[in-house]
Amino acid sequence: MTPVQAQSMPAILEGKDLLVQAKTGSGKTAAFAIGILHKLKADTYRTQALVLCPTRELAEQVSKEIRRLARAIPNTNILTICGGKPIGPQLASLERNPHVIVGTPGRILKHMQKGSLKLDGLNILVLDEADRMLDMGFHEDIMRIIDVTPRQRQTLLFSATYPGEIRAVSDAIQSNPVDIRVESLHDNKIIKQVFYEIQKGERTKTLVAMLHHYRPESCLVFCNRKQQCQELTEALWQQGFHALALHGDLEQKERDQVLVQFANKSSSILVATDVAARGLDIKDLQSVINFELSPDPQVHIHRIGRTGRAGNQGMALSMFMASEAAKVNAIEEYQNSPVKIDKTTSLKTRDNFRLSPPMVTLCINGGRKNKVRAGDILGALTSNTNLPGKQIGKIDIFDNLAYVAVERSIAKQALKILSEGKIKGRKFRVRKLR
Repeated sequence: MTPVQAQSMPAILEGKDLLVQAKTGSGKTAAFAIGILHKLKADTYRTQALVLCPTRELAEQVSKEIRRLARAIPNTNILTICGGKPIGPQLASLERNPHVIVGTPGRILKHMQKGSLKLDGLNILVLDEADRMLDMGFHEDIMRIIDVTPRQRQTLLFSATYPGEIRAVSDAIQSNPVDIRVESLHDNKIIKQVFYEIQKGERTKTLVAMLHHYRPESCLVFCNRKQQCQELTEALWQQGFHALALHGDLEQKERDQVLVQFANKSSSILVATDVAARGLDIKDLQSVINFELSPDPQVHIHRIGRTGRAGNQGMALSMFMASEAAKVNAIEEYQNSPVKIDKTTSLKTRDNFRLSPPMVTLCINGGRKNKVRAGDILGALTSNTNLPGKQIGKIDIFDNLAYVAVERSIAKQALKILSEGKIKGRKFRVRKLR
């Protein structure tokens, strides 16, 4: 077990309320998921557990983990309810009284107001990434949801950071919670952290120099503002880099597409805000770059913790101007160790350098509702063709779309096979994402 699982699960299984601070990637989802499933009465068709998350991406990730752990329990019904999706199918799913609901506060509240969601039989309430939900302005929605839940319930509150508002929320909704703090700092041997002092107007130029010097196969770049994300992404494209932006102004379909491309290694660089990046589960992320420092040292630690996971080595690079020295000092004080500061002149650039992602994503105009499965797509690409399966990467299936990553060298051939052939006996429109 991870430290957060070892410390929290005994109390969860005893039915106690918990207030837990743990960094991203700590294994907390499995801890509360096992607690939920341990107490679940699968033969009682009512909503027994509710998990609130700040973003749809995190909600989908949490649902996936609960479903994985629930495979051994027959007839377990787990439903994800988030904004950005049509409400009609959700209404139909709620009529079947799901055992566990995972969702975002806004859409959960909307269903409660419509009378399509009843929480009077709730046993466990989980607030995941509670600090980010408060940052996003969900405090009032959360309290209105909690007001209609039974008083005799178990409440589990998980947060990566520990601002004063978290303690206030805990006092209002929990009963004598067990307070658990899991070490939130990162091992310097696992995450190599380097700061670069820059002059005004040198951020984009320095970022490009970092990419030339370190050549990361996957890189998450943090900006503090949505507009900055978009502008920086466009600037990187002009420099020949395959970069994608993730921020709150994107439509849900666009967000899904961006995350699919980055996760399946069809794009090397993801430029995101803190809110948009919360809940991302990207395996083998080689580096995190802070285009701008966060004013909160806890957020900084949370950002860099997205690399160096599962025992892999990671790299965290940060830029700062002399006027931002106080932010660097705050990070040093928080992590109780000095940071390494290097000169930008040590970054070596190369002529005609390109950071090309190894994969290309093909988008298929058919998904779950068309009964398309990953095996069908793999079969269409490899049956009676000379394409080896090892050159085909991650396959993601959504309601009406499917995405398959293929190695760049076979992208044209794979596109031709899928466009001219059939998947599960049917023809689908297929296109290559840029």
